[in-house]
Amino acid sequence: MQWQEVCEHPSLQNLPFKVELNERGQILMSPVKVYHSAFQGKISRLLPDHGVILPECAITTTKGTKVADIAWCTEQRFGVIQHETECSIAPELCIEVTSSSNTKMEIEEKKQLYFTAGAIEFWVCYEDGDIKFFDTSGELNKSNLMPNFPNKIRVIG
Repeated sequence: MQWQEVCEHPSLQNLPFKVELNERGQILMSPVKVYHSAFQGKISRLLPDHGVILPECAITTTKGTKVADIAWCTEQRFGVIQHETECSIAPELCIEVTSSSNTKMEIEEKKQLYFTAGAIEFWVCYEDGDIKFFDTSGELNKSNLMPNFPNKIRVIG
């Protein structure tokens, strides 16, 4: 199955799951909990006004279509991807909010796939609100793209 088919298939609309494709075109679905959505909202509100925020952003990778929980890109990159069904080049920043079902290996693989697809930074938000920042050289003390972004967030407060 191709991503365009997933987007257009009537039985796959409005699912309470995150949908992705693996490298064989098989659909992968992951249920999300309320806290997951709350962290997505909070992170999105904390991202800068310049650039474009992309919740649930589909990205073409070497292992199928992956969906970043949140992505951020410059207006220049958005000009390249804005009319695509899935991003042919990853936004500069890709963020994953972990769930209890995520494995460390899965998050590591997504990080590498997004970097290979053109991301500059990858962030991980853990269930306790801790945020880790990465670029292609490894873990960062703080984001280079957004140095004032906190390394821990709370949904309330």
